[in-house]
Amino acid sequence: MAEGGLGAPVRHALDWQNPDFYDQQKIDAELRRVFDICHGCRRCFTLCDSFPRLFDLIDGSESGELDSVATTDFQPVIDACTLCDMCFMTKCPYVPPHEFDLDFPHLMLRARAAAHHRGETGFVARQIAKTDRNGKLAGAVSGLANWANDTKNSLTRPALEAVAGIDRQAALPRFHGHTFVLRDKKQPAVINKDAPAFGRKAVLYATCFINYNNPGIGMATRAVLAHNGVETEVVYPGCCGMPRLEHGDLESVAQSARTVAGALGPWIDKGYEVIALVPSCALMLKVEWPLILPGDPAIERLARATRDVAEYVVDIARTEGLTEGMTPLDGGVSLHLACHARAQNMGPKAADMLRLIPEADVAVIERCSGHGGSWGIMKGNFEVALKVGKPVARTALKNAKAANGKTYVASECPLGGAHILQGMARLDAAGAPFAAPHPIELMARAYGLAVS
Repeated sequence: MAEGGLGAPVRHALDWQNPDFYDQQKIDAELRRVFDICHGCRRCFTLCDSFPRLFDLIDGSESGELDSVATTDFQPVIDACTLCDMCFMTKCPYVPPHEFDLDFPHLMLRARAAAHHRGETGFVARQIAKTDRNGKLAGAVSGLANWANDTKNSLTRPALEAVAGIDRQAALPRFHGHTFVLRDKKQPAVINKDAPAFGRKAVLYATCFINYNNPGIGMATRAVLAHNGVETEVVYPGCCGMPRLEHGDLESVAQSARTVAGALGPWIDKGYEVIALVPSCALMLKVEWPLILPGDPAIERLARATRDVAEYVVDIARTEGLTEGMTPLDGGVSLHLACHARAQNMGPKAADMLRLIPEADVAVIERCSGHGGSWGIMKGNFEVALKVGKPVARTALKNAKAANGKTYVASECPLGGAHILQGMARLDAAGAPFAAPHPIELMARAYGLAVS
């Protein structure tokens, strides 16, 4: 047995349809096996709050070892995992093919799935995860919804905190009644037939976040691709299920996977590649769905056809070449690489993409923003999320104040970007910018493309 594995990480399918997957005694035995390995290693203490909680729990026990820690005390460790996958992808020396066969995030997912199976997922958590319903309802009254969600609203945010447990200080995404799908239909893209990549075809999988909360990222993507000769179709059959994965609702995620794969399959048949506009959604299509429904031909074909937006643009640049005409940005960029982009194991494609802009000045920040999806907005978690993301906020602020200060703070994850801005404002309110654009929005700006 080697001390630490040198092979590429290999993930096993989730055996969620096997009753043993939910057996609490077997889960507890596996938690103890894995936690004991983590206790003896401790390489992950700089990542999410799960590991400091685990190590403090063990260090404060009677024996100073796992044997004197009660199973009931494991729950805070399980709760703090944001399923970012960074321990599995970047830190842990014991992931498969190592014989220790350690997959911490999927073990936390299994523990949550068992709790969900027992009916223990809270009402608020279940409602937050219904992103399509929430997007449609809030979009219909977007002005009212955005007013109520504003952190400056001293009337509604304390009430929301009291009723739903959402921290009154946490920035919440805005809603748009004029969704990305509607904008695409009303404003057809004009394809640049003189572009080197003319003839390419891609489906833009809108994702719930881009469709209802930030259509601008979708419009910027469509504009950049059209300028580079790519014919695009916007398709949105429903959410990828990441918010429900966070709570262990694997049956619901599997249903979403079948629905979306069924809708996108005919486009793949016609020669279209699939572009996911949010890293978490790309990770679901590429990695998580094939592990939840292994052997499903539609799921596996979709995984092979899916690209992250930055990954796709970089491929155009390297294969056919980009359309000329970009001009330098009016300042440098502090670029946060999202955890779920890194977990796709495709390399720093957002940084590669921004460096295609003339005279690009890009400083990469490769640490977790701390947001963790719906986890980071909850009371009791928000301050922890800011603590986890503080190194990112501190670095971005330092970059902004340097002699050749970075004008922009950008993130592949829109929620992570907003969270970084809040962290920067905590450190220096005057030094934090008002927005954290997606890298594709900066590329659209460099091309001088009007996006609405």
